[in-house]
Amino acid sequence: MKKLLCLALTAVLAFSAVACGSSDSAATDSTTSNDASAAEDTDAADSSDAAATTEGGTLKIGGIGPTTGSAAIYGTAVMNAAQMAVDEINAAGGINGMQIEFRFEDDENDAERSINAYNTLKDWGMQMLMGTVTSTPCTQVAVEAEADNMFMLTPSGSAVESIAPANAFRVCFSDPNQGRASAQYIGEHDLATKVAVIYDSSSVYSSGIYQTFAAEAANQGIEIVSESAFTADNNTDFSVQLQQAKEAGAELVFLPIYYTEASIILTQANGMGYDPIFFGCDGLDGILGVENFDTSLAEGVMLLTPFAADADDEATQTFVAAYQEAYGDTPNQFAADAYDAIYIIKAAAEQAGITADMSVSDMCEAMKVAMTEITVDGLTGQGITWSADGEPTKEPKAVQIVDGAYTAM
Repeated sequence: MKKLLCLALTAVLAFSAVACGSSDSAATDSTTSNDASAAEDTDAADSSDAAATTEGGTLKIGGIGPTTGSAAIYGTAVMNAAQMAVDEINAAGGINGMQIEFRFEDDENDAERSINAYNTLKDWGMQMLMGTVTSTPCTQVAVEAEADNMFMLTPSGSAVESIAPANAFRVCFSDPNQGRASAQYIGEHDLATKVAVIYDSSSVYSSGIYQTFAAEAANQGIEIVSESAFTADNNTDFSVQLQQAKEAGAELVFLPIYYTEASIILTQANGMGYDPIFFGCDGLDGILGVENFDTSLAEGVMLLTPFAADADDEATQTFVAAYQEAYGDTPNQFAADAYDAIYIIKAAAEQAGITADMSVSDMCEAMKVAMTEITVDGLTGQGITWSADGEPTKEPKAVQIVDGAYTAM
């Protein structure tokens, strides 16, 4: 029997606020630490002392993602929003009487560091994993979690391989789904018929999206007039790719890439007088926060994402207001994914009757079944359901950057 989770947001939070600005910013409170160099001090900061004395015990949920480095915008947003959800749930009585202890580890978007973070969390006593944030580390950690039969729910690991094991589920769309949905959105909204693609061939995320975009493009009357790749070792000069797109007459340039490279592409396109429509996926979410980037160049950029901070529904407005109050920043899609992830874990754990004295493996087996039985109304979709392969079912949305802000389309 399916179970409906209604998000219960509160505008007043019971924890201290730390504003996040640069990619090196850290936000910590009584339950979270993102400073890997001070791991020995984090036990005291993992949760309020009251959690250990509650009648239902505690449920230890770990999180992994980049809070430093080039993808820090993603990981910091995930850490902050997950903590919001944890504090709200604890204040409302917890999960089956259990209080949540939450601890987040920085992996710098590096697979080896992510595995180290996973082992650190295991030593801490992690019982479930909310992570990891990015695809390549997530794929590697999923192998470790499978060996331990530990339940994991990634908010934003979109590669197909990231949830290949039976114990792994995700909140976001997979890379193939993003590519297919992007082509459908462009075609169904008559945005362009001649399209160029610039993608990162060294990235599983980027290549996966590109492949399904290209396959679906023909079904949507889209002609790919130029397709060009770059790699992580050659990602600062895009003049050749842009000139190729311009000479081919591309009306729209599809960018299934991350925001740092996208900001360079927009800057260089402007310098050469090329002004097509730019369309991307969730990897572009964060482009407005790139240091020293002229955000006016992102005006009109479109991206496929399940969350827009300016949406007028009550749940989104309350979440955005609470996040801004706590962290002095507007939440992005990754924050919304993480907030939903914690409430999804709550819904499944309640459906499964999880108790603190269960083994990690028993919890995982019960959660695997419960995930296919629940229905969740979240910030990133209404009526979200999951199949046994870990994939969510929900409607895709798109946003456009207007007047320096993400605006729902």
